[in-house]
Amino acid sequence: MRAALIALALIAATPAMAQPVPHDLTDPAAYDDATGQGWEDPQRWSVKTAPGNYRVTLTITGPARLSVLAESRRLMLEDVSVPARETAQHSFIVNVRDAALPPPERNAPGASAVRISTREQTSLNWDDRLTLEFLGDRAAVQAVSVEPVTVPTLYLLGDSTVTDQPDDPAASWGQMLPRFMTGDIAVANHAWSGETLKSFATNYRLAKVLSLVQPGDMVAMQFGHNDQKQQWPQTYVAAGSTYDAWLAAYIAEVRLRGATPILINSPERRNYDDAGRIVPSLAGYPAAVRQVAQAQGVPLVELTQGTIAFYEALGPEEAAKGFADDGRDRTHHNTYGAYQLARIIAAGMAQVPQLAGHVAPLFRTYDPASPPLPASFTLPPSIVRSNAEQAGS
Repeated sequence: MRAALIALALIAATPAMAQPVPHDLTDPAAYDDATGQGWEDPQRWSVKTAPGNYRVTLTITGPARLSVLAESRRLMLEDVSVPARETAQHSFIVNVRDAALPPPERNAPGASAVRISTREQTSLNWDDRLTLEFLGDRAAVQAVSVEPVTVPTLYLLGDSTVTDQPDDPAASWGQMLPRFMTGDIAVANHAWSGETLKSFATNYRLAKVLSLVQPGDMVAMQFGHNDQKQQWPQTYVAAGSTYDAWLAAYIAEVRLRGATPILINSPERRNYDDAGRIVPSLAGYPAAVRQVAQAQGVPLVELTQGTIAFYEALGPEEAAKGFADDGRDRTHHNTYGAYQLARIIAAGMAQVPQLAGHVAPLFRTYDPASPPLPASFTLPPSIVRSNAEQAGS
């Protein structure tokens, strides 16, 4: 009895866990470093944060219909509707990072920061704040709370087909993926345009991920588009030999830290023969990924075959509507294309035991051979911004 009374006294003396104070989004103040919050433009609001994972909770009053992006155009909420005279709360997890690395010991090789390209200097992924973008009925968002949270993290490593593309109308599957996950996992997309297995290491992007990854996290990696370029001799690696060895090294580093590696083979390029079949452009790289996955016992998400089925189901004319630069680009996607690739990825990740429970139930299956046509795909209102809205940002 005495022990129970002491325990009750200790509980009573322990201060309650502080709840995050909601930020008032009806306040039109511009972002100010002194206050650490405010509006960057009419659609984007930011709050200064340290690196980490945050649960963001929005309070929305109806009538409202909107989507929400975070950081560099990561899709968090899609086409949320709130009826008139009702109030709803919606939550999601946002990963925030900076470029800093633990500095190497004196005279040791290494770096104190990731080598960020010139184009990335203005990226919202590397600044000192968490940024949310609201389009649609933005004024209906009354408040937002931002709370640090400890959850598993899914790290994405790769190239331009994975990265958070910063500008409309280009998009990647990596920045669409958070929409298809549950609210108990963070997606940290470290991919960047032009990267290869070699350059991802020499630019210290791999070092950054390895400095953050914890037991129970997952690291998904997709390389090949640029690794296969023999005209880039400094980063070229041959399928069946050096490419396989680099993949194995990445896998070993991830496992050393108690995390789960996942391999993804690259999306095929959109090149058709006269019969409307996709002409393979990735040489032996998808087969090499499959071989490494089998040899190492690593889960594999089959994106090469998924994209071939997707493009062939649409045919040359319709498939072009899923690509950047009005279809002139045969490698990179727009919102529609990236969304469908993310559906393929989500369905593949639902087959990975460590990830299955983190994929939202509605998106655990997907048949890329039966995709929605581009004309029937309703773009989330906050993905494709009007010219007037872009001019104001």
